Amino acid sequence: MEQCASVTMPDFDPKLGKQMPPPPATGTDPDVGPGQDNTLAKEAEIAAVHQAAEHHERDIHPEPAPRIGRELFLLFRDMFRNRKGWPMMRLTIAIVVILVGNMFGQIRLNQWNGAFFDAVENRDTATFFHQLLVFLVIVAVLLGLVVAQTWLQERLKIRLRQRLTHVLLDIWLKPNRAYQLGFMGESSGQPDQRLQEDCRLFSELSTELGVGMLQAFLLLVSFIGVLWTLSGTTTFMFKGDEVSVPGYMVWVAIGYAGIGSGLTWLVGRPMIRLNTLRYAREADLRFALVRVNESAESVSLYKGEADERRSLDGFVEEVLKATRRLSGGLARLTWITSGYGWLAIVVPILAAAPGYFSGRLSFGGMMMVVGAFNQVQAALRYFVDNFPKIADWRSAVLRVATFRQAAIDLEEVTAENGRIDIQPHEKGWLSFDGLSIALNDGSILIEDATAEIRPGERVLIMGESGAGKSTLFRAISTLWPWGSGRIRIPPQKEMMFLPQRPYLPLGTLRAALSYPAAPNTFADDDIRAALTRCGLDEFVDMLDKYERWDRTMSLGQQQRVAFARVILHKPRWVFLDEATSALDEDNQASMLTLFENELQGASVMSIGHRPGLEEFHTRTLHIRKTEEGAILLAKPRPPQTHRPRHRWLGLRKPFKKPAPTGV
Repeated sequence: MEQCASVTMPDFDPKLGKQMPPPPATGTDPDVGPGQDNTLAKEAEIAAVHQAAEHHERDIHPEPAPRIGRELFLLFRDMFRNRKGWPMMRLTIAIVVILVGNMFGQIRLNQWNGAFFDAVENRDTATFFHQLLVFLVIVAVLLGLVVAQTWLQERLKIRLRQRLTHVLLDIWLKPNRAYQLGFMGESSGQPDQRLQEDCRLFSELSTELGVGMLQAFLLLVSFIGVLWTLSGTTTFMFKGDEVSVPGYMVWVAIGYAGIGSGLTWLVGRPMIRLNTLRYAREADLRFALVRVNESAESVSLYKGEADERRSLDGFVEEVLKATRRLSGGLARLTWITSGYGWLAIVVPILAAAPGYFSGRLSFGGMMMVVGAFNQVQAALRYFVDNFPKIADWRSAVLRVATFRQAAIDLEEVTAENGRIDIQPHEKGWLSFDGLSIALNDGSILIEDATAEIRPGERVLIMGESGAGKSTLFRAISTLWPWGSGRIRIPPQKEMMFLPQRPYLPLGTLRAALSYPAAPNTFADDDIRAALTRCGLDEFVDMLDKYERWDRTMSLGQQQRVAFARVILHKPRWVFLDEATSALDEDNQASMLTLFENELQGASVMSIGHRPGLEEFHTRTLHIRKTEEGAILLAKPRPPQTHRPRHRWLGLRKPFKKPAPTGV
């Protein structure tokens, strides 16, 4: 086998089209101590540098603000796709019917207002008590409508949140996307907040604001006509001339609301950006707290509480800084909204006073005008009263929409840039053809290399820390698409990947062992036999116990759970990435002999550097760093008489130099 030539090639960011680091670390490895390999920590440092560069890039070339109307259209289009949004539509129609009924009820209540106060002015006792009975009937009807509206509105919030969450989960949990979205910068950051808090805000505020705006519009349309009729034509003297103004009260209401809305927009507009910033900083703080909580053991072992406190103080300060700026904006806005509200008490009376004092309006008539004016004002000032909510809602919409757009951009940008062509192998083997894999330092792991692994082979890939072993592992699993060349893989249902830290889902031990299959997939006897085979006898009677198994078990026990999972699923191709790093030599040997006994005939590709691994494999490849870049070599191995000899096919790209022996 010959050396593969190293070629320098710039890495790229799928979002910016620039140099790109490995995916950001999702946490620290509490079982990796000083002097041991900690690839996640190294990648986290590179990701931090890249994030700072990305912030600088955005400062120089800020992205245009998304159009809120377009983003809403795209979100609702996704939610209504395949007729899955019809339950929301039915609830919306029911709410509209209730609002129309409420509108007629409010008009009737305003008419009652005039009759009641006329009875008060005329000291008509019989009419007074009759109008009280009428009032009780009107209020009973309106109360029923309000209760129905509240119930339907809450149901709509639930339906909206359910559908939006499902849409985002479908986008986020497509194969490999949750991992690859880590490259898309802040637009796809904090998926936990976007899927929980932002979806909640979007659904609740969209419903409240949507219903409120529709109600305000219906009241505006109905009471403008009432107010126009009641105010009639008002005459003023101006420089000795009479000036008649038809619908005088309507123009006063529109002018007053227009001034209030304009001032609110000017003063409160920055709150939209400040709300978005606050949510981002809150998400950063929550992530930092979760990260410390998940790594509490390592923090304690390193006595790093003081350092973590300093780090968390920084996150808290960023949250407080954003909140202080937002509170200042809210205080400035309160001058407008509260002042507007207080003045609204006397403005309609002042506007109606000329008609009342001229005798054209009775006391009851004036109260009807004031009631209609207040309804028109309530509709027109809806924007003023709810601007803080609107700012919150707009921030939530943009965060949800940018998360959705990041997933779409990921597909488009990955398609535009060079990517590895990964397709099924026609014979069910694993092969590389002209494969190049981009690393975080801009070099190529394998340059135009061709290799083939046939069923039954057991290949070990070794190399120093940071040489790119795990990147090759990710490329085979289709997690890492960036590079060039072709990889032909066996059927994915026959493949299983074992990372250094196994994933144990929340729930029972049975669910952890059966993952990713359903918990009831395997018989109890098979599960118990797998646990016993992997030296986990003490957990045999805990199959249905709910526990945080990733905390209850040591890393070594978790790795043995992963091998028990392999026994149950019986994959024909197994890929191990430091999957025995936490095991002693005896347990490592016990796990690897699975492929000579229970899983005989399974193909194995291992990544590791611990001594003792080579004897369980039939071919060894070595990744070694050079000044030109990382190269892949065949590592000679001494002949072993106790194992049958096989014919292996290694890297077979034709080079001028003869290939080294020992493959």
